[in-house]
Amino acid sequence: MKIITVCGSYKFKNEMVKITEKMALEGNCMLTPIELTKHGKDAYTEEEAEMFDKMHKEKIKISDAILVVNVNDYIGKSTKSEIEYAKSLNKEIIYYTDLTK
Repeated sequence: MKIITVCGSYKFKNEMVKITEKMALEGNCMLTPIELTKHGKDAYTEEEAEMFDKMHKEKIKISDAILVVNVNDYIGKSTKSEIEYAKSLNKEIIYYTDLTK
């Protein structure tokens, strides 16, 4: 079992939910952005969004790997910074596009 943090653009929320469920059913412990449970970052105050960003970095820190949901190879600015952070911690990087080939 791996602990995997899900990263990606919220425009791919449906894909994030589907791949998270699939990988959890394969025995992985999946950590998701809190915004998946609501309506995206716009549903929160700026302070709450900043707090969630810090929490997400902590999730990456305790994970074995991150799963980058890069539909059509799209990776936004925020996700790029999460990838760089994960690399700096020597975490495995798993790309959604590699899993769906």
